[in-house]
Parts: sequence; C-alpha cells; structure tokens
Amino acid sequence: MSKAMMNTSVPAVKSERRRVRPGTAQQWTAGIILALGGLLFALPFIWMILSAFKSESEVLQLTPSLFPKEFTLDNFKNLFENMNFAVYLKNTIIVVICSFAGLFLNAMAGYAFAKHRFRGKEKLFYLVLATMMIPGQVTMIPVYLILNQLHLVNTMAGIVLPGLVGAFSIFLFRQFMTTIPDELLEAARLDGAGEFRVFMQIILPMSRPILAVQGILTFIAGWNSFLWPLIIANDESLYTLSVGLSLLKGQYNSNFALQMAGSTFMVVPIVIIFIIFQRHIIDGYNISGMK
Repeated sequence: MSKAMMNTSVPAVKSERRRVRPGTAQQWTAGIILALGGLLFALPFIWMILSAFKSESEVLQLTPSLFPKEFTLDNFKNLFENMNFAVYLKNTIIVVICSFAGLFLNAMAGYAFAKHRFRGKEKLFYLVLATMMIPGQVTMIPVYLILNQLHLVNTMAGIVLPGLVGAFSIFLFRQFMTTIPDELLEAARLDGAGEFRVFMQIILPMSRPILAVQGILTFIAGWNSFLWPLIIANDESLYTLSVGLSLLKGQYNSNFALQMAGSTFMVVPIVIIFIIFQRHIIDGYNISGMK
C-alpha cells in the first residue's frame, strides 16, 4: 500500500515541478527584459553623469567614450566660481525649507477637514478640490498682480508664498487623517489636551506615512522650481538652480561638458531621493486612498 502511495506521489511531485518551471522561466525572462529596458532608459543619465567629469575636448572628440579618460572636477569648479551656482543653490534650499513649512499648514488644513465639524465644511472642501482643475498657468497673472500690489515682486517672499499651500496636499492629508480613530482624540481632550497639542502629539506622529510621501514630493517640487521664480524675480541673485541651468544653456551653449555638470548637479539629488524613498511614495498613495 505504501509503495502504491509513493508511486502515485512521485508523478504528482514531478507534475508540480513541471508547472512551476514555466512560471519561473517567464519571470526570469520578464526580469531580463525589464533590466535591459531599465538600462536602456538609464543610459542617457549615465552618459550625462560621466560626461560631467570629462574635459570639453574629450566630450567633443569624434570617437565618443562612455568613461572619461581622466576624471576632472573643473566643470563643477567653474559652475560655482564663474556661474554663481552657489547663490542659486542657496535660493533653492530656501525655497525647499519654506515649502516644508507650508507642508505643516497643509497638514493643519487636512486635520480640520477630517476631524472638525463646522458650517459649510463639505462645500469648502469641494471648493478646495475644484482648484485642482485650474491650470497653474491661468492663475499666474492674477497672483503676480496681487504680489505686485503688495510690493513682493522680485523678493524671496514673492517666490515662496504662492506655493506654501496646495489643494492636492490638503486632500491627501484629509484622506489619511479620516482613518485615525476619533476615540483617541476624545480621550486626549478629556485629559485636558488642547487642539494644538492633540494635533502635534497625536495626529502628526500617526500621520508619518503621508508626511513622508508629502515631504518627498515637496522636496522634488521645490528643488525643480523654475517657471514661477523666472517670472517673479528680475534679479539674478534670486534665481533658483533650474533658472540658473537655463541661463547656463543660453550663455554656454557650445560648452557641453559644463552643461553636463550643471544638469548632473541638478538631477542627481532628485534621483537619489526617489530611489531611496520610492516605496514610501507608493505606500503613501495606497494608504491615503483607504478609509
């Protein structure tokens, strides 16, 4: 009897192995194809980064090479010594820091829409969402006229203020904070905690996933800010890295090595941030969509 069972079990195991192998082969094939596709799409970025460490003569040679024959930092030195990239970097960091302050305001607004009751809350929230359908290019002229009346044109405050609060960020915070149990907030209020203390010690610690994803998106938006600083600022001392890179392309359009260095300095931090925190971006969107 046992031999019969063993004889019947062996073909079953073999059939299972046969079923597993095609799936494994398909996974390997898909993985190889995706890896080759990823390498193909990453090749221009790799070329840009490596060309930033080449001399201009090596970049312009007839037989191009992927790796530089001699690594040089002269292009990056030229950016900071002759192209005022240190000033552009300082302005970009200021924009990013102020954008993180605006992230705190967005979280407060999301908390109000999620956990407080007041007259016209739903209509006001829908009005906030309706602003997401208005293209940013449409509101640039009215915002510029308002800032001009406030004498904030060509100032860092005029660059920062319009981007402090965003409807999309408020929406994500509101969607996430509705999942926080009301019992926790009521217990804290019964213990004598005020609304600001409840927000700081209960809401924010429990909102770390959405804070992470919003922090990443805020950093990327602040680092890449181009159009609004270009419009509102007339002084070159207020330009950001994106605007400075555009000036570099216009003034040194024939110096490809210098342009590669500027592009590398602009793109690499974004790529690093995205690679490290891409899981938080996906998880944050998934969590914010659940109730």
